[in-house]
Amino acid sequence: MTAAAVLRPAPEALSLLDQLLTGVALVDTEGRLVHCNPAFVDATGLSSWRGCPVDLLDGGTGELRTLVARALRRGAPVMRHGFELAARDPPLRVTLALAPYRAGMALLELHVATPAADPVPNVSRSLRGLAHEVKNPLAGLRGAAQLLKRRLADAEQQKLADLVIAEADRLVALTERLLQPGGAPALGDVNLHEVSERARALVVAEAEPELAFERDYDPSLPTVHGDGDRLLQLVLNLLRNALQAGARRIVARTRVEYGAGLNGSAGAALRLDIVDDGTGVPENLRETLFLPLVSGRADGTGLGLALAQEIAQEHGGQLTCRSRPGHTVFSLLLPLRRRMSDER
Repeated sequence: MTAAAVLRPAPEALSLLDQLLTGVALVDTEGRLVHCNPAFVDATGLSSWRGCPVDLLDGGTGELRTLVARALRRGAPVMRHGFELAARDPPLRVTLALAPYRAGMALLELHVATPAADPVPNVSRSLRGLAHEVKNPLAGLRGAAQLLKRRLADAEQQKLADLVIAEADRLVALTERLLQPGGAPALGDVNLHEVSERARALVVAEAEPELAFERDYDPSLPTVHGDGDRLLQLVLNLLRNALQAGARRIVARTRVEYGAGLNGSAGAALRLDIVDDGTGVPENLRETLFLPLVSGRADGTGLGLALAQEIAQEHGGQLTCRSRPGHTVFSLLLPLRRRMSDER
C-alpha cells in the first residue's frame, strides 16, 4: 500500500473539500499529491494527478517540495506570492498557501493572481457521476417524507417532514449545478431572516432539547441580492459550529451597519451575528480559523468555516469572529447596495 493510500483523509472531508471554489490539494511527506479538488485540477490542468509528484507544478525546480517541507517543519502556514505554475502553458502566476495537516500531510491552497475568464471550476467526471447517482435516493427520500406528512396528525411533526422535503429539494438543486457546471447561480432577492429561520429549524431538530435559540432581528432590514441556498449553507455551518463547541444558548441577531468598509467602500452593510456560549475558539486556531482543514476537533473536517467564508466573499461580504470561553460571535457582513455578479 502506498503512503498516499495510508494517509488518505476520510471521504466526508474530501467531499466538503471538493465543494470549495478555491483550488486545494493535499500533499504527503514524499511530495506526492494525495487529493486535488476540482478547482485545483481546473487551475493546474492536472487531469491525472493521483500520486503525482508536486515537481510537475514547478517544472522540477524543487521549490514547491521545499515549501511543503518548510510548512511541515514549522508547523505553521507558509505563503509564496508570484509562483509560476509550470504545468500550464503558458505558465500561470499564482499565490500559494501551504499549511500542515493531520497525519503528516500538507494542505496546498492555490489562488490565481488574475481573474480567470470563467471563475466556475470544471467538475471532475467522478464528482459529476456521484451527483447523478445521488439524485435517485434523494427522490425516494422526498417521496417518503411526503407520505409521512400525509399520515401525521401532529402539526410539529408535519413541519419536520416539510424540513426533510425542503432539504431534499436543496440537495437536488446542488446536484443539478454539479451536473451542469458553468450555469448561472440561482440569484435573487434573499430575506436573511427567512434564511436564518430555516437554518434554525434544521439545527433545533437535530440538537439536544436543552438548546435555547433566541432571535433578535431588525424587522426593517431590506433583502440582499444573492444565492439563497448558498447563504443557507453558510448560516447552517455557523450554527452547527456552535453546537460542536458545546453551545447551550445561541442568539441570531441582525442589524444594519454603516461604514462597514466592504470592498473599499464605506457603504452600509447588513450584519448577521451568531452568538453562542460554547467553549470558544482555541487561541492557536484564531489566525487560521477560516483556512480549509483547520479544526479544533479530532473528528472535525475543518471545512465548514472555510466554506462559509468563501460563500460570504462570493456575495461581496466577509465573515469575522471574536471569541472568548463562553462567548463567541461570528459576524457576517453583506453589502446592501452591491449586487453580486450574475457570473462567478
